[in-house]
Amino acid sequence: MDRPRRRLETPVGAATLLLGFEDPVRITRGGRPPDTLVSVFCGPTTTPAVGEHSGRLSGIEVMLAPWAAFTLFGTPQYELADRVVDPDVLPHVLGGRVGELAAALAALPSWDARFRLLDDVFSRWWENGVPCSARVVRAYGELVRTGGAMPVRRLAEEVGWSVRHLENRFREQIGLGPKAAARVLRLQRARRLLAEGVGQAETAAACGFYDQAHLSGEFKAMTGCTPREFTVARRMALPVPASDRMTGEATSLVLAPGRSADFSKTGGRV
Repeated sequence: MDRPRRRLETPVGAATLLLGFEDPVRITRGGRPPDTLVSVFCGPTTTPAVGEHSGRLSGIEVMLAPWAAFTLFGTPQYELADRVVDPDVLPHVLGGRVGELAAALAALPSWDARFRLLDDVFSRWWENGVPCSARVVRAYGELVRTGGAMPVRRLAEEVGWSVRHLENRFREQIGLGPKAAARVLRLQRARRLLAEGVGQAETAAACGFYDQAHLSGEFKAMTGCTPREFTVARRMALPVPASDRMTGEATSLVLAPGRSADFSKTGGRV
């Protein structure tokens, strides 16, 4: 990459660990002051973020199931929800070793060697991590399987917990409550269908929204743009197409130079 880049990143059903090698990335979320970091942990979120870099960004981005992030970091995930943090300042079981790992990865001569080291280190961290609840993993898996469509009460019955206990354990190990996690997963499925060319009314019905207006409102709240604006922006011929963070998912928009991430000011253009 040889020029500055800005990308709008929408919520996904995962936590993100970026192991940076060189220059930092600047991340702005929810009107807060931007965070400028080389290595980054982004917890679960229901809001969009804008990431920017100078054109020289290198590293490895690891997408983690939220409950896997709980095991690796040993930190209640609700403390990290809707946040962008330097992973080495977290009071977790890794003891500030994320920066050391990033440096070791950067020093290796090939990507194959880097991925071997990453697999080895993550395996050791996992073995020494905080065990996650099998019932939480099962409940989250059911939400993923149904695209966020399973009601919370039924989800609690499936795993043998009360609704309140499910909500508490979910927030601890997933970061979001089950209703919020379901919202993100429904949105994720809707983005994928829209990117495939499915109409808004059909997408709303398939994803469990009350109607097209409900889909549009949820889409705007969690991505900052309407379904139409998102679809049009994805199809625009930009010099650099969006590079999505998850295979087969429509997660990102490349923001053209000089364009605002506020769609209300740009008429839906990015």
